Amino acid sequence: MTETHRLVADRDGERLDVFIARLLSQLTRSRVRRLIVGGLVTLEGRPAAKAGVKLEAGQRIELTVPPPEPTELEPEAIPLRIVYEDDDLLVVDKPAGLAVHPSPGHSRHTLVHAILAYCPQLSSIGGEERPGIVHRLDKDTSGLIIVAKHDDAHRSLARQLKERQVEKRYLALVEGLVEPPEGVIEAPIARHPRRRQRMAVVAGGREARTHYKLLREVDGRSLLEVRPETGRTHQIRVHLAAIDHPVTGDRVYGRRGAGRSPLPRHFLHAQGLVFRHPRTGERLELEAPLPEDLTRALAALEGTPE
Repeated sequence: MTETHRLVADRDGERLDVFIARLLSQLTRSRVRRLIVGGLVTLEGRPAAKAGVKLEAGQRIELTVPPPEPTELEPEAIPLRIVYEDDDLLVVDKPAGLAVHPSPGHSRHTLVHAILAYCPQLSSIGGEERPGIVHRLDKDTSGLIIVAKHDDAHRSLARQLKERQVEKRYLALVEGLVEPPEGVIEAPIARHPRRRQRMAVVAGGREARTHYKLLREVDGRSLLEVRPETGRTHQIRVHLAAIDHPVTGDRVYGRRGAGRSPLPRHFLHAQGLVFRHPRTGERLELEAPLPEDLTRALAALEGTPE
């Protein structure tokens, strides 16, 4: 069903796409941009020229959101570890090496393909290539990810994420001994000015905040509990690299010439999630054990039997 939304800008200087995504939490910024490019967003009665146009308070915006097109993704019978499931959502313990959704270079064999084979009916808010996907993990990061089965659940979960009501807990092994042993990294994140496939700490970037706590030292490295307060792309990896303690095994943000990594991927695992059930309001606390590859790596570094 086609939806029409009429909005009024409430502040000066905010980008059009940011404003719409802020007021309509069910729409991602990428989907808003597609609507703008498709001529489905008007500003003061005229088609919006671009997503980055700066608004003036009081300007009228109207957008038409067409019903999602049927997905053309082919389900794939990829094994899944389901940590929690009911009529509204799934929580999956994603393995490392599995991309969350299709992207250039990963058109097949993603978490979305696997979920479609397990549960064909998913929310449509993320678009035809991201059905059910409320948030993401990097391809080589393992751990917990929430999947919405219908649009109402997706809207509720997206709102919790936007309002920072979802608690995420990661385990990360990083290079060097972290001092102080507990702290907060606050540094804005944006696209790297030259290497556009990477993120970086950039003045004027989006606000980002990461809490960390040292659990123990491991062979000259630090095992950390990490709690990102915001959800920027590659946030944990960028922030830890920015304080000169990159995640062990990180081939993008790690130290150059640091020597051979003791494991085949970066040591980052989304271990815990706490959020409110989108229908009942019940507090859900879920956990995923450290996967076998990271458990073996820790045992080898500590010189202990597996």
